Amino acid sequence: MTTDATSTAGVSVPDTKLAREATELVRDVTSDLIYHHSRRVYLFGSLQGHNRDLSFDPELLYIGAMFHDLGLSERFHDSGRRFEVDSADEARRFLQGHQVPEDSIRRVWTAIALHTTPGIPEFMEPEVALVTAGVEYDVLGIGYDDISAQDRSAIVALHPRPDFKRQILGAFTDGIRPKPETTFGNVKADVLEHYVPGFQRGDFVRTILDSAWPE
Repeated sequence: MTTDATSTAGVSVPDTKLAREATELVRDVTSDLIYHHSRRVYLFGSLQGHNRDLSFDPELLYIGAMFHDLGLSERFHDSGRRFEVDSADEARRFLQGHQVPEDSIRRVWTAIALHTTPGIPEFMEPEVALVTAGVEYDVLGIGYDDISAQDRSAIVALHPRPDFKRQILGAFTDGIRPKPETTFGNVKADVLEHYVPGFQRGDFVRTILDSAWPE
């Protein structure tokens, strides 16, 4: 396993047994794309936490960031569930195996499950809010100028993002193409509409009008 710096841009990566084992697991089962993205999510999320004057548990934020995209991998293609839920369940199993308190597990599970649901996480516990903040920063560029160019460059130097926009969209497409029904009502429908010929997104209005209720 590649050994990465334990601190960059003023943010320390938790040096605990739990964090180290999470790093090893994610490094072993994901691509470089997802690994480096997940580490950036932690680092950017931490910086946004400092910017927002939030008090958060770095270890829980780190676990949430590292596990948040595990559900995109091939072994979950037939799960029939949103990849966010598969990712959250993997984190829960990992944390339960390390006898982590249930409230901490709940926060990590929620942070991962909601990380593609804008407008809600920011009002929840800091760890939940900051996993989403890190994802939104790295993927969507939301709040881009909230972090200095110097800190941004230091993080990207440690965890590069070559051709990241195209590659992460490819990872989303590959991860959810086998279960298109899981995109109903969420942002991943946009991905399949762009990249999967013949995909038809679910229509909320038609679902109501065509329901079994007699009128």
